[in-house]
Amino acid sequence: MAISHTAFLSTLLLLHLSTAAYSIGVNYGTLANNLPPPAQVANFLKTQTTIDRVKIFDSNPDILRAFANTGIAVTVTVGNGDIPGLANLATARQWVATHIAPFHPQTRINYIAMGNEIMATGDKNLISHLVPAMRTLHQALLLAGIKDIKVTSPHSLGILSISEPPSAGRFRRGYDRVIFAPMLKFLSETKAPFMVNPYPYFAYSPKMANYALFKPNRGIHDKNTNITYTNMFDGMMDAIHSAMKAVGYGDVGLVVGETGWPTNCDGYEACSVENAAAFNGHLVSHVNSLRGTPLMPHRRFETYLFSLFDENLKPGPTAERNWGLFRPDFTPIYNIGIMRNGQSGGNVPGPAPVSGKEWCVPKADASNAALQSNIDYVCSSGVDCKPIQAGGACFEPNDIRSHASYVMNVYFQNSGRHDYNCDFSHTGVLTSTDPSHGTCRYVA
Repeated sequence: MAISHTAFLSTLLLLHLSTAAYSIGVNYGTLANNLPPPAQVANFLKTQTTIDRVKIFDSNPDILRAFANTGIAVTVTVGNGDIPGLANLATARQWVATHIAPFHPQTRINYIAMGNEIMATGDKNLISHLVPAMRTLHQALLLAGIKDIKVTSPHSLGILSISEPPSAGRFRRGYDRVIFAPMLKFLSETKAPFMVNPYPYFAYSPKMANYALFKPNRGIHDKNTNITYTNMFDGMMDAIHSAMKAVGYGDVGLVVGETGWPTNCDGYEACSVENAAAFNGHLVSHVNSLRGTPLMPHRRFETYLFSLFDENLKPGPTAERNWGLFRPDFTPIYNIGIMRNGQSGGNVPGPAPVSGKEWCVPKADASNAALQSNIDYVCSSGVDCKPIQAGGACFEPNDIRSHASYVMNVYFQNSGRHDYNCDFSHTGVLTSTDPSHGTCRYVA
């Protein structure tokens, strides 16, 4: 049947768009005491966002049940400590019977991640059992009649001994032939992807800020290939590809298990809502463009952003608790073009800073109790709080953080716009990004 040139181009565009819609997932961590129930999370992702896949860091049955019949794909993770036992077939079969069979296929489990960045643990027992456990778990799945779940294992870029220039990327000596060649052989045989966690944030430096954040820059030249890289993400992915190719498995697919950017940390200049919005927003556009990378053109990388929510119980520095895309009430912390409802639509890197203007908003780690105190204080000081009352322009979303954000900013603006007017016992922070939303307009 003949097809016109215009119709052909339209068909290609539709194919491109349909493929692009299935690239972005999110890591759903639960180390927090303020998160909504899994059923609400599943419904939110399905009805309000374009995210169609999640990765969890265990095999939580409540989460697996919540995602049943949603069509959202779920990656489950084997706990690091379970790896040695899973090299035994009987143990692996029991694990599948307990953690997978009761939920699949009603819950669309697509991957099982064997551990989390095992090589970084330095644990010889875990490392030596990693590939055997992957093979045995795959066998256990087949024996259970499950043929559509792939077994993989996520790794940080610490597995590379060389990462620059990208064409020279190589696995760490000793692990290249003993661990990664056998692992990639298994992945090739089972048509499963190699899962990596590239984080330009961890390689950030002031001089390389634009390169890390997908902003205009002079680029980094790879003299071996005569390619100039204009963003760090592509450089990291191509370094992994070069390492895979060097051990004979450059054709194995790649999945980005984690990447993202924190919004708040202990005074480090890299951390901000603006930088997180820039990185993740540009990343979504880049991945969905199907451009691929210089060494892997036109490749689509299934990508899982880190993370769905801030996790207030995670140990370590402040940054560890501030990687979320959404607050517990499901309002976006910033816009990266993944909302369905038009509230924050469009593949843009988030709201642009407004030159010369500042707004006072709550810090990401401010507690609800502290924010309620801020509301009580501001509303008793003569500030008009009718907009956050039922029927007011800023009543929705009806949650403490949103209401506190509005009244804290009014107080800051009315008090002379001094930095100290936004302190609120160290729970407020100034931003150059307008937090207005819908009919709720923030004064500046």
